[in-house]
Amino acid sequence: MTAPYILALAFCAFAATMTGGLMTFRLAGKLPLVMGFSAGAVIGVAFFDLAPEALDAGAGIYAPRELLAIAALGFFFYTVLDRLVARHDCEGQANPARGLVGAASFSAHSVLDGFAMGVAFQTSREVGLIVAAAVLAHDFADGLNTVNVVMRNGGSRKFALRWLAVDAIAPIVGAGLSLLIVPSAGLLSILLALFTGFFLHIGASGLLPESHRAHPRKSTTIATLLGAAFLYGVTALVR
Repeated sequence: MTAPYILALAFCAFAATMTGGLMTFRLAGKLPLVMGFSAGAVIGVAFFDLAPEALDAGAGIYAPRELLAIAALGFFFYTVLDRLVARHDCEGQANPARGLVGAASFSAHSVLDGFAMGVAFQTSREVGLIVAAAVLAHDFADGLNTVNVVMRNGGSRKFALRWLAVDAIAPIVGAGLSLLIVPSAGLLSILLALFTGFFLHIGASGLLPESHRAHPRKSTTIATLLGAAFLYGVTALVR
């Protein structure tokens, strides 16, 4: 009965991601506020979800200092990648390739979400439900973030919808892989640490400055804090 539970929850993650992404289009008139919330949510995922999970998975295998160094490597690797993509940009010109890189990172993270959910369920139903609750709660924000990072960089609505579909399908792919592969805790902790760095760069260097530039108001800062608080609340409830 484990496989049906895992796949059913993976389809729930699909629905949560799609809902979050489609809500972004409904809030198009308030996009700077959405970007502010999204920035807080992305940074919150890094600090409150990915980093603690990396440290837990790597306990007894890697020292916290080593995992934080890997997170820093992820941050600076993403920085170099972002600069290479943007090297021919004119000042202030949007670059859809940057949106593609960001959306691909969110989608890869969503594969890990589904994978982690499946592995947890194979440990026990109780652990699986706790992890699934965390995945479902922030997959809504993942969908919002995916659409937001594409459109902020000049991507079309159609392009954003394509990446939203990829991000929504990703947890199903990850859940399916969990039925075939069981990764070592060491490898999982390294991947989680790398994505911590990726998400810190996306949120702090991309979404956060752009949201303030587009709408330099107190409300944008409040939206960012609400995004971070939302992710903190989600992770605190399920841990």
